[in-house]
Amino acid sequence: MALNNTYDARLQQETAVGAVAQILLLALLGSAIGMGPAGWLTGLAFAFATWAVLSRALHRSRLRSFGPANRVTLGRATLVGGVTALVADSYESAPPVTLLVALTAVALLLDGVDGKVARRTGTSSALGARFDMEVDAFLILVLSVYVAMQLGPWVLLIGGMRYAFVAAARVAPWLTAPLPPSFARKTVAAVQGVCLLVAGAELLPRPANLAIMLLALGSLVWSFGRDVLWLWRTSRAARTVPAALPHQPLRELELELATR
Repeated sequence: MALNNTYDARLQQETAVGAVAQILLLALLGSAIGMGPAGWLTGLAFAFATWAVLSRALHRSRLRSFGPANRVTLGRATLVGGVTALVADSYESAPPVTLLVALTAVALLLDGVDGKVARRTGTSSALGARFDMEVDAFLILVLSVYVAMQLGPWVLLIGGMRYAFVAAARVAPWLTAPLPPSFARKTVAAVQGVCLLVAGAELLPRPANLAIMLLALGSLVWSFGRDVLWLWRTSRAARTVPAALPHQPLRELELELATR
């Protein structure tokens, strides 16, 4: 029990370091651009929420070590907190586009690093994968809010689609079934961040940015639609076919039906 408490204390220290790093980044941003109350309050709220949720998740997961991959993800979360504060501050004053783009670009570039680190160090975990996914999803949501100020509220569909899917899964539990790996799904997810970054940088004419975001939204709708269809077909097969084929493993049967 004492050993478990020691591990838990070390994990909590890791999350505390992340919260401190977030506050330091906010202080740097505040001194550099004179960030207003909206930016400060939003950034601090993000730091507190990240610390609280991650601390609870670590306690429940009973991990023995935070791991290098999770440290990379925590660093990305810190950058996302900075982006969130800048976007909130942009409602009060002109946003520092260069700084916003720089923080976002680094966060996107580091997206694939934590996964590689986890695999090379043998520290992959369900918590780490979920942490990485939530950081990605929130960054897309924040960028959608920012670009929506330029192109219209419909851009929020990009950032809100994943959260709508999660909400729908509470009503339709079959949506929570695991999906098979998909390179197309990963590509579409990565494209969203890049497209939002390009549109947010305002380097291209408005019609070009509009076309880019429509393409991003279209690809996202296709990706989610394909996954929902696969989950529906799989759940339907699980309810009707196994009784006729009791000796065939359910997972093999699902994959067979999905490829027909």
